[in-house]
Amino acid sequence: MTLGYQSSGPSTAKFAKASLISPRLLVVDDDRVQRILISQAGRSAGHCVTEARSVAEAIDLIQSVAFDCVVLDLTLEDGDGFDVLRAMGMAGYGGCVIIVSGAEAPARHASRVLAQSLDMDLLQSFHKPVDLGALRLSLHNVRRNQAGLPTFRE
Repeated sequence: MTLGYQSSGPSTAKFAKASLISPRLLVVDDDRVQRILISQAGRSAGHCVTEARSVAEAIDLIQSVAFDCVVLDLTLEDGDGFDVLRAMGMAGYGGCVIIVSGAEAPARHASRVLAQSLDMDLLQSFHKPVDLGALRLSLHNVRRNQAGLPTFRE
């Protein structure tokens, strides 16, 4: 691959190649405003964003597209985020998960337990309304981690 400049060593070449990769992000939320805000945060963090409004739509996408990260609401009109997590497990999903939900702490904790039992990396669990700055930081770290670079802390 030609990048148009001379690399000064292997680490520069690794960064240049990795920086060209846009992680695929799936945003699952039935609330239009939340979905738009979360998608904008994903795009600003350098992700290629796909949106799903329902459990059924999310499951169809998970079965057909390899996503690097899924931002998931636990309360959806046609089911819940637990259905999506189980479908991700059955599909052999290997990316990370970020929960953004109005569900109370016990439900968010249960999602963490389920994700762990399915061998998924649940990075964060945010309560709505989400702190968009913190969400952007988490999504930015997904991209940095994919590139093999150190991540940032709040």
